[in-house]
Amino acid sequence: MYGFNDHLKPMPFTGLRALLQGSSRYSIRMATEGSIEQTFVQLEGGIQRLTLPLPTGPKHVHCYLAGRTLFDTGLGLADAPWSAVEAERIAITHFHPDHVGGAEAAARATGATVFQGGLDYAQCERVWGSDDWPERIASWFVRHGAPAAVADDLIAQGHAFAPFVRYAVEPDLLYEGSEVDGWEVLELPGHADGHLGFLRDGVLIAGDHLLQRISPAVGLYPESRPDPLGDYLTSLERTIELAPRIVYPGHGEPILDAGVRARELIEHHRHRLDETAEALGGEPRSAYEISVDVFGAELEPTQRRFAVAETLSHLERLVREGRAARGGDDQRVFYTGP
Repeated sequence: MYGFNDHLKPMPFTGLRALLQGSSRYSIRMATEGSIEQTFVQLEGGIQRLTLPLPTGPKHVHCYLAGRTLFDTGLGLADAPWSAVEAERIAITHFHPDHVGGAEAAARATGATVFQGGLDYAQCERVWGSDDWPERIASWFVRHGAPAAVADDLIAQGHAFAPFVRYAVEPDLLYEGSEVDGWEVLELPGHADGHLGFLRDGVLIAGDHLLQRISPAVGLYPESRPDPLGDYLTSLERTIELAPRIVYPGHGEPILDAGVRARELIEHHRHRLDETAEALGGEPRSAYEISVDVFGAELEPTQRRFAVAETLSHLERLVREGRAARGGDDQRVFYTGP
């Protein structure tokens, strides 16, 4: 969901079970984190920011209220003040759980109409609306060289986490060029295939497309677009051309120079592409094996999962650039140098 380095420790199963059972042990700890505002903070142009807690990653996610439009809804683990929010519309940037997970509760409390990207909602249903997604994604990682321990962890975490995600069923669908309360809808794929941004008067509500201190994760997953890194680099170039005056991200502080940050991220991925290419040789290697060279050997299974997904997105970009070749079959996929 975020930059790879922000997945330092997965939430322990005891914490997940406590939240499922309504225990306050974890919600109190998260609510008292210094970075969690718990109230709306006034930004420029009448926009307000609400910061909600997360059990993993950057520990927080931002939602924004502009007039009667609420952008994103958090994960829904802790009590969110939706009953006090006067919203007529809820717009979702992308289907990752920390942005869409609280949509059902927010819509129910406010009576607001939910808007979500057409592609994004289709993926939301395939992932969060499916009972077998953990097994499907585990098989995907095994095909790319992940050992049984990583696959088993993925299945267990997936089934434990899924009950938290309560997206809104049958939202109004958005596409490039749509409008929501005067906000222009931009399709900015990369971090998620159907990621949307919302632009008005030089202000970009960006979700996880552009973050100040975190490099948004760009991974290749099953049933997704074939070249997410290529998509992301194109989206970053588009952001440079759009030159928004200010960007309000899903995590961290506002970004005042989107062009500078977008160029930094482009350079980051160009460097990572070179590192990945250097790990290739004449002998076929799996994405898992290559991820050990690029990200190191000492990773927990959850961390390794993100490392493999990011490695795959870079390998597929290298294939398209003619710097790598893909081979294998339905059981295993391998990569070699050109």
